[in-house]
Amino acid sequence: MLRLGMIGLGGAAMQMLPSLIAHPRVRLAACAELNAQARERFAADFGAVGYDQVEALCADTEIDAVYIATPHQWHREHATMAAQAGKHIIVEKPMALTLEDCDAIIEAAERNGVRLVVGHTHSFDPPIRKMHEIINSGEIGSLAMINTLSYGNFLYRPRRPEELRSELGGGIIFNQVPHQMDVVRLLGGGMVRSVRAMAWMLDPRRPTEGSHMTFLQFESGATASIVFSGYDYFDSDEFHGWVGELGEDRRAAHGAARAGLAGITSPEAEAALKGSRVYAGMPKMVTPKHPPHCGVTIASCAGGDLRASPDGVTIYGRTGLVEVPAPPGRAFPDKEAVVDELYDAISCDCEPIHNGRWGKATMEACLAIIESARTGQEIMLKHQVSVGRHRSGAGD
Repeated sequence: MLRLGMIGLGGAAMQMLPSLIAHPRVRLAACAELNAQARERFAADFGAVGYDQVEALCADTEIDAVYIATPHQWHREHATMAAQAGKHIIVEKPMALTLEDCDAIIEAAERNGVRLVVGHTHSFDPPIRKMHEIINSGEIGSLAMINTLSYGNFLYRPRRPEELRSELGGGIIFNQVPHQMDVVRLLGGGMVRSVRAMAWMLDPRRPTEGSHMTFLQFESGATASIVFSGYDYFDSDEFHGWVGELGEDRRAAHGAARAGLAGITSPEAEAALKGSRVYAGMPKMVTPKHPPHCGVTIASCAGGDLRASPDGVTIYGRTGLVEVPAPPGRAFPDKEAVVDELYDAISCDCEPIHNGRWGKATMEACLAIIESARTGQEIMLKHQVSVGRHRSGAGD
């Protein structure tokens, strides 16, 4: 049984919580959270220990692993602190805001002999993992190209001020693009050769990147195109049977998030609304209907196309259309594969796929989008790793 401590009880933690509760090999044993009401409620609900400081949780010898869901700018400090205390780690995306911070986390994990998983990202989604399995098997030929697109309301959900400042980890490049980049890197084998991109800030009231269009070339010769827009106009769930990102059935809601912010009169009021979305009681446990997704993803191979469908993978091959199921896990939202990956890595004393080097490689490609958009140049990458390939030395 993995005794796990939650560091941060905000929105990301609330999405992970049902999968942690439902997981047969996890016991929620502690939390670290500044909000006293949320901390005390969590401790009472789970028979856990509540701490107001991350240092105190990391010093708890009864904790085996931590899940870090604090604001992005704290990931380096909290992950290195946990590693130095001998705790295995799941750290939310993005792994960190700079490659130097990624290196510090990798070095701390390796020096202290702990396993590190970077997630949650949508490359853990059952349809994406099934697509990877099919591509890797070679049954429909070699991979040529990947196309993924996602349009939604990301930029108009309630935000703290720093979430609208790119230099502090705000905007889509640090929050949504890691999902897309992890998906295409997993499907494409991991080794991105170069990045060419444009990114846009289209609303001066939300002065951070809200959309991008990116072209990747892999070392294998395969390519990928990635598009994201968070401006709450078109919603690409329309192309996914109106199944939402978390796997929920939903209705068309174009512009609803913009309308919801219309009555917010100040950045302070918006931040307070965001801050109110912390742990407030045991979540209702719901059986998921569909697996989660990150927009529309299509992979083209020599013998056919693969599309992540609402309930699996659709293969468009030479003999017609075949639907391959990829059912969700035990709880909604379904994020159990993240926990499985950490648990399996600890059990077998082996590296997970989404380890620190994988997380660093994803962040290198995301940061290259910003650099390419700024300079108008193709950016060559240096720190990529292939799926399942793990090298020594944090500065690789």
